[in-house]
Amino acid sequence: MKKGHCLDDAIVYKFSDTSFMVCVNAGMGSAIADHLNKHKKDRDVTITDLTDRIAKMDIQGIDSVRILSKLIQSPDTVFEKMPYFSFKGHFDPNHPEAGAVKLKNGTPVLLSRSGYTGEVGFEIFLAPDAIVALWQDILLAGEPFGITACGLGARDSLRAGAGLPLSHQDIGHFKFMNHPWDFALPYNSDKSGFTKDFLGADALVPEKDDVYVFPFVGDSLRKVAAGENTGVFDENEKQIGHVLTCATDMGITWHEGKIVSINTPDLPDNIKIKGIACGFVMVSKHLEPGTKLMLKEGKRAIRVTIVTDIRPDRTARKKITHFI
Repeated sequence: MKKGHCLDDAIVYKFSDTSFMVCVNAGMGSAIADHLNKHKKDRDVTITDLTDRIAKMDIQGIDSVRILSKLIQSPDTVFEKMPYFSFKGHFDPNHPEAGAVKLKNGTPVLLSRSGYTGEVGFEIFLAPDAIVALWQDILLAGEPFGITACGLGARDSLRAGAGLPLSHQDIGHFKFMNHPWDFALPYNSDKSGFTKDFLGADALVPEKDDVYVFPFVGDSLRKVAAGENTGVFDENEKQIGHVLTCATDMGITWHEGKIVSINTPDLPDNIKIKGIACGFVMVSKHLEPGTKLMLKEGKRAIRVTIVTDIRPDRTARKKITHFI
């Protein structure tokens, strides 16, 4: 078992001290490879764009473990000691780890316990010529569990509800001030700068005119379009920003003043999970959790609240034995 590391919506896989793989946002393989090549300087590093040499698909949700158990060899061994953001195996049959995870037909895969949903699930990397058969096998094995093929709309709903920002939409040329790396950065005493220079340092130093990105949740499933034409207004009806993402997470609802999800234990039998709008806004000032805002798209308006988290009782970090 090895650990992967998340950076924005990319995951870095460490196979050894000298071998890594970066899984980046769709369509960004060549751009990221070019960026790394430009900054390797005189280091003895080989960077290869694997965009057309690997296929990948995800299976997410509480039944993903049971479904994959039908499709891989030695599932008990594979799933043993496999916490969130760990991975096993390799997609290259010549790699030393290739035998760690194989499909029933012998195809080696890199199986990563990760995904962009906040729920338990897996990302599967394998040879491109094997992806169609895997897709068909997963749909067939998942029929008893009500498996559904989902697209980007469902992805947006799930990742927004899990508070996961999207590169080039919620994270971009502007500073993302809610990054998770404060504990690792070499700040000076007052956090006005760094004690040493590194690539990307300029994007992390707060400035007077910084913008701020915050997650929000609505009061119903009604949503607005994302983009600069959808304004964010404070309690004084002053526009302070615009909407980056607005989706409806259909797995949550308001109940007795709190957000609950389909995974929340001990819910009343008669409760209906109706869905709630949620997403990210970019604003010109710092906002405390609980701040009330209005999002306006033309004549359409919805009330929202700034929060630190959205969908409760997510399953991604639960022990895998909980799902077997």
